[in-house]
Amino acid sequence: MKKTIALLVTLDTKGQEAGFLKKEIEASGHQALLIDIGVIGKAEIKADITRGKVISTGGGSISKLLKKPTREKSNPFVVKGCIKILNRKIVKDEVHAVLGLGGTQGTSTCCEIMQALPYGFPKIMVSTIASGDVSSFVGIKDITMMFSVSDILKLNPFTRKILANAAAAACGMAQVKTKFIMEKGDKPLIGMSNLGVLTKGSMEAIQYIQERGYEVIVFHAVGSGGQAMEQMMKEGIIGAVFDYAMGEIADDVWGVLRAGGHERLTVAGKLGLPQVLCPGGAEHLGILVPPNEVPKEWKNHKIVFHSPVVFVPRLNEKEIIKVADDICKRLKHTKDKAYFMIPKGGVGRYSYKGGILEDKKSDKAFFDRLKKKLPKNIIVVEKETYAEDPAFVKEGIDLLIELIEDRQVN
Repeated sequence: MKKTIALLVTLDTKGQEAGFLKKEIEASGHQALLIDIGVIGKAEIKADITRGKVISTGGGSISKLLKKPTREKSNPFVVKGCIKILNRKIVKDEVHAVLGLGGTQGTSTCCEIMQALPYGFPKIMVSTIASGDVSSFVGIKDITMMFSVSDILKLNPFTRKILANAAAAACGMAQVKTKFIMEKGDKPLIGMSNLGVLTKGSMEAIQYIQERGYEVIVFHAVGSGGQAMEQMMKEGIIGAVFDYAMGEIADDVWGVLRAGGHERLTVAGKLGLPQVLCPGGAEHLGILVPPNEVPKEWKNHKIVFHSPVVFVPRLNEKEIIKVADDICKRLKHTKDKAYFMIPKGGVGRYSYKGGILEDKKSDKAFFDRLKKKLPKNIIVVEKETYAEDPAFVKEGIDLLIELIEDRQVN
């Protein structure tokens, strides 16, 4: 079947490139939908959806914006208009992939639009800045970043090849038959957080969840992972959560590598989703450092290197209480019954008996604070074992499924 690839391009500066992409897409047996995200200059090629249509759909007026044009004033209308247009067409099965071109400004605009499109819908961004830190552009959506290497400024033998590859990638993605469709049923999709120090336990959890007849999506709890999990809760994709890893909370308190942001650990509670929690990996931090370099402020701590550039200090008794307080503060948003599991034998592979970061005094301070300050509707389940013990994990899953099924009955 012929597929439609939406092209997000400023046609006043990149009309030549847009025309080339259109031909490449058509040569593959598909069709392009040219969407002009420019504002000021004259379009070099005819748009299928003009900038005037984009801006008016976004609630603006191009004639008013052109009186004293600035990107700050026009961009919100461009972004809002494109989001509305594309989402309408996606729902109607009229667009099957989106491809954007740009430098810093074009990348910002296109990626903001792409972040508002559904998970699973193909999104490709050809960008001059794709070889750097693009986390702020990708956010927590499945955007494929493609480095243009050279500036995207008219055609030459090299840019033709890069753009041809991008067109082929978009056409290929658009033809994929596998769909990400969540059908409403009696068994919600379970979200689960994980860290490397919990992977063995996570694998046990996945197998047991499947044995119980449920499916699960696992998220690497390094900041973006937890945020993506909670975004999927907001979008109705995830209906229950086994929040197994809380390193994102510890790192958020110190503002380091895996920081999960202010919303982390609040969304399931606000939405009233069934949840079972475990403070996996919350006893240490993850800090980016020059290879194998120990920051002086952490030299009196138990330490390990997760990799040459990821430094891991164990939090002492005073420090870990701050993490406990922050966890309890976030969980005040939980209005319904939930379970909080405490593995007294250690919250991860680094801190279990004999582990390189074992510290029973810090563990006790952490657990005592949690028990004291957690909301009363969150039931604490203490176990002598450690977090990756199969029995510990299975009990957590059993409790979660109990919550799910109790709510279905009621």
